[in-house]
Amino acid sequence: MSQRVDSRTELEHLVKARYPIIYVNSSEEERVERAITATRDALNAKSAVKRKLLYWSITEGFTGDQEFTDLRDPIKALDLLIKYEDSALFVLRDFHPYLKDPVVVRRLRDCHRAFKESERLKNVMLLSASMKIPTEVEKEVAVVDFSLPTRADIRALIDGLCQDFPDLGTRHGNDARDRFTEAALGLTYEEANNVFAKSLVRHRDFDMDTILSEKKAIIRKSGLLEYYETQEQFNDVGGLKTLKEWLQKRQGAFTQKARTFGLPVPKGILLIGIPGCGKSLTAKAVGALWQMPLLRLDVGKVFSGLVGSSEENIRKAIATAEAVAPAILWLDELEKGFSGVQSSGQSDAGTTARVFGSFITWLQEKQSAVFVIATANDVSMLPPELLRKGRFDEIFFVDMPTMDERKDILRIHLEKKKRPLSEDDLDALALATRDFSGAELEQVVVAALYDAFFENGADLTRDRLLTSSSEVIPLALTMKEKIDGLRDWARSRARSASGLPIGAPAHEDPDAAEDAQPKPAPVSSPRFRNLEMGDT
Repeated sequence: MSQRVDSRTELEHLVKARYPIIYVNSSEEERVERAITATRDALNAKSAVKRKLLYWSITEGFTGDQEFTDLRDPIKALDLLIKYEDSALFVLRDFHPYLKDPVVVRRLRDCHRAFKESERLKNVMLLSASMKIPTEVEKEVAVVDFSLPTRADIRALIDGLCQDFPDLGTRHGNDARDRFTEAALGLTYEEANNVFAKSLVRHRDFDMDTILSEKKAIIRKSGLLEYYETQEQFNDVGGLKTLKEWLQKRQGAFTQKARTFGLPVPKGILLIGIPGCGKSLTAKAVGALWQMPLLRLDVGKVFSGLVGSSEENIRKAIATAEAVAPAILWLDELEKGFSGVQSSGQSDAGTTARVFGSFITWLQEKQSAVFVIATANDVSMLPPELLRKGRFDEIFFVDMPTMDERKDILRIHLEKKKRPLSEDDLDALALATRDFSGAELEQVVVAALYDAFFENGADLTRDRLLTSSSEVIPLALTMKEKIDGLRDWARSRARSASGLPIGAPAHEDPDAAEDAQPKPAPVSSPRFRNLEMGDT
């Protein structure tokens, strides 16, 4: 199996192979130019032929080993490339706007032919942050997407700062430096250098929140992803024991230590279940637990009126998520975004199907440290391709909370409001709120607080909460048939988030368990009356 070649080596190979035109796509102009200089120096050290290095821009003309500062016109610049009599590497900065001119495109093709036929070793590199290649020359251009700084590059930057500031080196060992390295992955070298400097100025230390704030700015620029500032902590999620344990075990799975150990990068999970039972809350809390950026993708923003724009938008959203990896990509209510896949050919000329195809292909093949958390309430609307093995690491079903989980949820909300109750009171409330979802339990507490506030700040008592709960008609009753159907589907296709058998919460309360047991027929029934009369 061939190993992946880094961008610097890829450039060297293309130059040695005499590719006449190389398009280098990167926003890191200085870093790329350092790599090009290193490439030229390495080639000159190994060969008797010495290449010169010239840079061109519309503002400065040619600079470098030779200067022609008066040649700022793009056509005249290409003329010089053809006529130049020495072996050389030419770097044209931000040349893409001039490729709209057919004369410039024609002259660039002339360069390709002239370089091929020349006895001199000449290559031209188009260095730009935007890739715009005309159809006429796309077959003659080699493209290099210059990669962002690697883990080793960022770690070397951190180690250098620790040497410059000995206190940092003493304070942070290898594990801490690895965490800061992971947090800064996805930034350009200059962005990482700047954010570390800002962190040192503000806190006299490396600060994780400051580093992540730099990623937030990148995400905001994309316009398709929302950087979700979560206030929820993992302890704010009540119940869901199995799901929480699964997530906690994968907390360190994005580190280099995990790669060295042989662990693959986790792909993601699909949370299916009843509305209001903690799916979205779990997604928000994972960002805080793992200390990773939480990115919310609104699928509705992906779809655009222009032909081809929607497909480009999903690719752009995926690229942005990968640029700030490791990160968590959250897709809430997934079924609403992709519900029209089956009829897409008739309804929108196949746009939804193509966008969905791009997404699931990336989900299947991705190697980046982007952990996908998708939530869905109505599994019947999900395309079957999404549910097959390999798309997600696990599919969890989030059911109504059990008695113990309801106690846990009520305790969390009451403590947040600084109104703790005794265990006996919580037991009574949990028993009275059987079949309540987590969202409904929260509303019980909120409604009781309003009542207490209305009565001139009265205490929040058990009786007041019981009264509030009696006024709620739970979703488990209003949507009973749909919930039962969802549980039937999940029993053989998903894993229980709480660890209990799916459907068990309705029968694990003391009174529910008693109701669930078969009872002897009453003596007054016709069958027993006949026996009493002596009939056989």
